[in-house]
Amino acid sequence: MLKRRTFMAAVAATLLFSASASAEYKSEYTVSTVLPSAFPWGQAADKWVELVKERSEGRINMKIYSNSQLVSGDQTKEFSAMRSGLIDMAVGSTINWSPQVPELNLFSLPFLMPDHSAIDAITQGEAGEAVFAAIEKRGVTPLAWGENGFRELSNSKREITKPEDLQGLKIRVVGSPLFQDTFTALGANPTQMSWADAKPALTTGAVDGQENPLSVFNVARIDQVGQKYLTRWHYMADPLVFAVSNRVWQQFSPEDQALLKQAAIDAGKWEIEKSRAELNDTLAKIKERGVKVTDLTPEQHAAFVAATASVYEKWAPRIGEELVRKAQDAIANRNK
Repeated sequence: MLKRRTFMAAVAATLLFSASASAEYKSEYTVSTVLPSAFPWGQAADKWVELVKERSEGRINMKIYSNSQLVSGDQTKEFSAMRSGLIDMAVGSTINWSPQVPELNLFSLPFLMPDHSAIDAITQGEAGEAVFAAIEKRGVTPLAWGENGFRELSNSKREITKPEDLQGLKIRVVGSPLFQDTFTALGANPTQMSWADAKPALTTGAVDGQENPLSVFNVARIDQVGQKYLTRWHYMADPLVFAVSNRVWQQFSPEDQALLKQAAIDAGKWEIEKSRAELNDTLAKIKERGVKVTDLTPEQHAAFVAATASVYEKWAPRIGEELVRKAQDAIANRNK
């Protein structure tokens, strides 16, 4: 009888805790993204929200705010806003969060990842775990990986097949000093601006070119603002991270934490597979619109690698020599 009472008391306490925890949940959680639903990035957030609502039977509701509107269009402030609790959750870019998490610059090292299996070797291995630990240490809980894709180079002036072709070109880059160093090493004139300002700048000719994944080039119709030349150089990839502010994460019960995380993992896998499967069709659409698409030969690619070697010398110590080594080892061993 005593055992039964003890058991019933434990059940009652558990139910009371669950009800209390659920009662403390917000009626709606904010989810920040840079790109909306027309892009794979936005679709990743859509899928996450959908899965969480479905699996929680409507107890956990999330609302997406795209175009970085929660930080007045400045995507580099997203991580800080999430860390301070102004933003609850995000599907964010490793590039945009790198000013606050230096380890995330790993993915921006030029020509580190030659193909999709190289990206996976990093994100799904020890290096990826180390990056997630670095994010969590700074006040945000990372849950899963998504993908924005390899960033390719476009411009309005000429075909680019060698570093010398970039000489003097004004290239719009995101707000990361590593990007400034990479394009400076290649002889270009990098100009930092937010995505909201990029297309108008391309329209007026304030900048000559930009670098973004094919999906962004296609959906945003970058070809309509004079971008006639596109070089597929795979110089870096931009993994996305599904994450929750630590302050918010701690409010969820362990069961709901597991629900949120698994939903993020499933949404990330779905989005990565979808975006990679669509690449050939996307490229065909871009070519159909008259854009000159250039694929580098191995020799041409090697010239760009050599020209950006100084970036590694400067940035590997800032990112962490051991982390860079883990990533390089994972890539070297990816097909073994």
